[in-house]
Amino acid sequence: MTPLALRLLLAPRRAGALLHTSPPAADPGVLACRLASRAVVRFAGPEAGRFLRSLLTNDLLSSSSQGRYSPTPNAPARAPPPAYAALLTPQGRFLYDLFLYRPAPRSQMLDRTGSAPQTGERPKGNQDEDEEPGEVLADVDAAEVDELLASFKRYRLRNKVEIDNVSKDFLCWQRFGRNVEHTGPSTQEPEAQSIGWGQGVDRAAESAAQGNGHGWEWFKDPRLDCLGYRGIFPADTIPPLVESEKEADERHYLLWRIENGVAEGSTEIPKGEAIPLEYNFAGLNAISFEKGCYIGQELIARTHHRGVIRKRLMPLIFVDENGQELEQAVAPGSEVVDKESGKKIGTVNTALGSRGMGLLRLEEALKQNSSLAIKDNRDVRVKAIKPDWWPAEWTQVLEQQSAVA
Repeated sequence: MTPLALRLLLAPRRAGALLHTSPPAADPGVLACRLASRAVVRFAGPEAGRFLRSLLTNDLLSSSSQGRYSPTPNAPARAPPPAYAALLTPQGRFLYDLFLYRPAPRSQMLDRTGSAPQTGERPKGNQDEDEEPGEVLADVDAAEVDELLASFKRYRLRNKVEIDNVSKDFLCWQRFGRNVEHTGPSTQEPEAQSIGWGQGVDRAAESAAQGNGHGWEWFKDPRLDCLGYRGIFPADTIPPLVESEKEADERHYLLWRIENGVAEGSTEIPKGEAIPLEYNFAGLNAISFEKGCYIGQELIARTHHRGVIRKRLMPLIFVDENGQELEQAVAPGSEVVDKESGKKIGTVNTALGSRGMGLLRLEEALKQNSSLAIKDNRDVRVKAIKPDWWPAEWTQVLEQQSAVA
């Protein structure tokens, strides 16, 4: 773990934190935090799934999970995994990102005795996986929730779907860190398999998570394994596996995303301006190139099939001329330039301590012996990092061109 990360871990929590006020232990390996930057919106109605599918870049039914097809006492029902998606402008520019959660099919949810399906229905097997969801909870940018609601309501027309802000009832949480990455096929948190929807009659589980009509569960983050687990939980409930010494401020999660080069929300992804493929949405499983039409699809499809994205969001480290990391030396919006020629290479869009993210031209950013600096402060050098999770084809062509040159 980086020195900055360790300093953040040891720093006191801000006032008004949801849980315990004591600082996390040094390098605990696993952290969980409430995401105050996110809100929860509910889409409910017989046409909720079809409505969202017609607007968003991803398909609610595209991510199928393997698991049981019938409820069993003391074991959770199989809830469909969440999907990550975006709403775009008609010109294909970013507006909002959403994490979409569907409840488990009611025929797979247990009643309060844990001995029978909640609805008295027989499990329908694979058919449940393809059912149109009658309710979807969306984890969205809290700063934009009112405008997001207005945007979706403009598109509603005659669709039978109700759209409401339910942030008073639900909170978004993230569980992440050095020891939380899980690369197996399951979409559930392994330690939480007995806690969540349809938890049956396991009293130990009930003591930690008292089930209700929605249920709750930790899910593997739909973007990347390294981001850990994400979930929506009732506002009056502490999620399972959140320990007092490991509940952290949201800035820890921000730093974790910065170091992995993953932006989130319109503060980090410029609303109405950002091209989703430049912000790596294809690699973050936010775009389906097989689903039907959605708003802004033409630009996305054309850019994708052209094959070369010349600018991408990248993690940055700010250092002095001796390579020592510089704290609080760069502000979002600062231009990154080639130190020798003065040519603009890109812009910093997020900064925290000595780390940041910026949209940079790959050819110059990844060039051997490149010398990048901040335009108005040439004493601040910029190191651009290629994340480990990037597919090889993103930089293959540029690296070949650089080798020839």
